[in-house]
Amino acid sequence: MTDISPAALRGAVDLSSLRNRPDPSAPSTPAPRVGDVVVDATDETFGQILEISRTVPVVIDLWAEWCGPCKQLSPIIEKVTRELGGRVLLAKVDVDANPQLAQSFRAQSIPMVVALIAGQPVPMFTGAVPEEQVREVFAQLLQLAAQNGVTGALPVGDVESADVTPEEPPLPPLHAEAFAAIEIGDYAAAVTAYEKALAENPRDEDALAGLGQVRLLDRTQGLDLQTARAAAAAGPLDVQAQFDVADLDLAGGHVDDAFGRLLDLFEKLPSDERTPVRERLVELFGLIGAGDPRVLAARNRLTSLLF
Repeated sequence: MTDISPAALRGAVDLSSLRNRPDPSAPSTPAPRVGDVVVDATDETFGQILEISRTVPVVIDLWAEWCGPCKQLSPIIEKVTRELGGRVLLAKVDVDANPQLAQSFRAQSIPMVVALIAGQPVPMFTGAVPEEQVREVFAQLLQLAAQNGVTGALPVGDVESADVTPEEPPLPPLHAEAFAAIEIGDYAAAVTAYEKALAENPRDEDALAGLGQVRLLDRTQGLDLQTARAAAAAGPLDVQAQFDVADLDLAGGHVDDAFGRLLDLFEKLPSDERTPVRERLVELFGLIGAGDPRVLAARNRLTSLLF
């Protein structure tokens, strides 16, 4: 599973020139109802998309007609978006027709998928990924949106259709308890709730994923990247210092860097000091997903170092 965090795109995306740009063909006050949860976004209409991101998270799919992987990924993203019934808006951007948006997102390769939460960009993934991973990342996105108070839903289409849209099933009690704790920043309470859920059902994959996410959030809050990197450089065998940078790298979407740092540390440490590093690697593997190519490669290297 790809971890997502606004920090990963800080400084990498400049949307300032696209804010509040008028669309000559649009009404002066954007209507709260949209015709569909999947829309085409353009250089001229993107200001309205930014405003909608204050109500629901907006997923930006940067694509082009000539892009083969885009044709694999886009239908999956659209399917998952529609299943969420207005909790997410998908905005499709043809990079050839909208060069300003492509430049603003610095789309060096496509497909590139980025989200907006309250106008702030959040990385999702680059390149075609399987549906299972798409669903996992969307779940993370909704969790992050909830932490930032973006919990609305779009009334899509006509009133009759909106009235008969089935409500999302309520969260299990312990999951709801964890989400409530996350919303107020009480990560310790969220960890406890997820641990209780796993004690009741060790095969609860949602609780396991949530636990890993919350532990990462808890560990990284208050960490300064420059300070952490300086400490890690000064102490190449300082396990906690290396853990801090690996956590920050993972939270920023630099998965290979995080795995590589911990595997290098594992290789350098005496055999009787390696266990905490192996356990942390296994925990991070679970966050990203067993089928992810980066996890498979890191597992192979870990196995070779063990034996």
